[in-house]
Amino acid sequence: MRIRVCVASLAAPVVIAGFLFAGSNLSTARAQQVPAAAAAATAEVNIDNFSFAPATISVAAGTTITWTNRDDIPHTVVSDDKVFKSKVLDTDEKFSFTFSKPGTYPYFCSVHPKMTGKIVVQ
Repeated sequence: MRIRVCVASLAAPVVIAGFLFAGSNLSTARAQQVPAAAAAATAEVNIDNFSFAPATISVAAGTTITWTNRDDIPHTVVSDDKVFKSKVLDTDEKFSFTFSKPGTYPYFCSVHPKMTGKIVVQ
């Protein structure tokens, strides 16, 4: 009986240590994932009352900008150089584009060409 008690009492710390070790690996994996997720920058532009708001926005390279049509009529988002082009967006529809290269990106609504905006990527 002594052997059984010794084996059981030795096995318990090993199992507990195994759980602790596995838990610390999971924590490390989660900690490594957080900075990558946090690094994904986003910004928003609203389309409302025949205008883009904000009309000009500055962002870091790698930022994804999402335009949301808050107007009661359809609009588009088209860059002057055709780097990005949305479909016609009805009310509450969205369009997103990730800006990977620095530069200035003027854009407009192809349905209402007097509606303009600008993205400055640094």
